[in-house]
Amino acid sequence: MTRPLARVLALLELLQSGGVRTVAELAERLEVDERTVRRYVAHLVDLDLPVESVRGRYGGYRLAPGHRMPPLMLTDEEALAALFGLAAAQRAGLSAASATAGETAAAKIRRVLPPRLAHRLDALLSTLAFTAAPATASSAAAASAAAPDPEALLTVADAVRHRRPLAFRYTSASSRTGDATGDATDDAATGSRTRERTVRPYGLVLHAGRWYLTGWDTGADAERLFRLDRLAAPRPLPGTFEPPAGPDPAERVLHALATAPHRHRVRLRIRADAARIRAQLPAGLALVGEPDADGWSDVELRVAELDWLPGVLAALDRPFTIVEPEQLRSLVAALAERLAAAARPD
Repeated sequence: MTRPLARVLALLELLQSGGVRTVAELAERLEVDERTVRRYVAHLVDLDLPVESVRGRYGGYRLAPGHRMPPLMLTDEEALAALFGLAAAQRAGLSAASATAGETAAAKIRRVLPPRLAHRLDALLSTLAFTAAPATASSAAAASAAAPDPEALLTVADAVRHRRPLAFRYTSASSRTGDATGDATDDAATGSRTRERTVRPYGLVLHAGRWYLTGWDTGADAERLFRLDRLAAPRPLPGTFEPPAGPDPAERVLHALATAPHRHRVRLRIRADAARIRAQLPAGLALVGEPDADGWSDVELRVAELDWLPGVLAALDRPFTIVEPEQLRSLVAALAERLAAAARPD
């Protein structure tokens, strides 16, 4: 690509980032004089791209909505984000476009990806697991996802795919003030500081808007769950390993979250099957046993607070008994009294 053409395309990329760009700013970014900037703008206009001139003290150039979509200039990170977004939206059932449109859009972007980036994206898509079925994934959760660093995400995915040990810095939940997530599976009890971890990574999982890595922590000599937004500077280590048999990564994440050592341990007996119970107490929040011959299921939760549980149990609208804790009985009784009072005629 000749240098003037490269600069014309760089100008298009700057204008596509939005807003009005002054001639002086564009000249500085492109390392040319202002007269050359105006000539480059003329080239874009000749290509029928909707470049507008804005007059005034803060005037310059901007890219206006046109009658057709102009060529898009994407950075490597933006291209990867677009491709992953298409794949994740299709997997989660969130895409408003047809499957064919999503596939053709992804194919167009992939054709211009450098091979190295394409391989890393393949590693991410082949290792990522979801904890929700496509038809029931929550769009609100997806929208509020805590985004990890893209480079860290791709490095972790590559280690998972090729079964390579991984070292990284990790900040436990207890070292963050105001962190109410209760991710005690982060091994927060061992200290409230950023520490170096060495892990044999089993899988990447997207759950309830958060990214998790599950694997064997060699320092703790135990399986651990890590949030990717708390993970920094991952780097693969020499050697390979064989993942253990047993639950898949998504099931491991749900079990770890449901059994995290929070403040309260809650044990219930509910006369309903797992599907009915899961409508109010989803996986990752509660462990649900198989119903007995009379239809009663054992349910266990680990929670930081109890005050939200009475309303959930009322919404379940099935017979239940409280095994523990005693404090929950008082909260349920108080809710029952308020409901009864509200139902009485004036």
